Amino acid sequence: MAQGPADNGIHDNALETAIGLQVKAYRVDLGMTVVEVAKQAGLSAGMLSKIENGNTSPSLATLKALSRALNVPVTSFFRKFEEVSAATYVKAGEGLVIERRGTRAGHQYQLLGHTMGKPFSVAPYLVALNEQSEVFPIFQHAGTEFIYMLDGEIVYRHADKTYHLARGDSLSFDADAPHGPERLVQLPIRFLSVIVQTRET
Repeated sequence: MAQGPADNGIHDNALETAIGLQVKAYRVDLGMTVVEVAKQAGLSAGMLSKIENGNTSPSLATLKALSRALNVPVTSFFRKFEEVSAATYVKAGEGLVIERRGTRAGHQYQLLGHTMGKPFSVAPYLVALNEQSEVFPIFQHAGTEFIYMLDGEIVYRHADKTYHLARGDSLSFDADAPHGPERLVQLPIRFLSVIVQTRET
């Protein structure tokens, strides 16, 4: 059966697998064999192999024994499990509608994803322009922006230059200079806009 988006490849023994990977990594870093670590921790080699392969859930007492044998804190075994590997899944047409400066000029923005826990932000938007949309070539914000044309044609201004963009064309630029649509050539217009910024600390 094919995995759906909700499955995300997460197995029921994700914690056991993460602990096992950490135990094995520390053992290998020390240049110790399974037998040597098992003896130090008062375990059988078979039990340690099961732990390293994620095939059993070690008790707290076992983790304490392993932490002493490997000379690491017990909490270090959970490090890989606690690391966040984020993904954002958005079905077609279900992007979050966002109010940005151009919204008042008839530009529709759908946020398609976002980053978490990083020193930078990546925000992809689907931007749609129609007959009611106004030109707005004076956007300014921090970071770098990349746009990719999906439909229509547009004359896009960046600083003192203009670019005629049609389907399949792309443009990347420093976003702190004035930029935005200067002329709507062929409607409807849709383009992907990806904005990358450093997060404020």
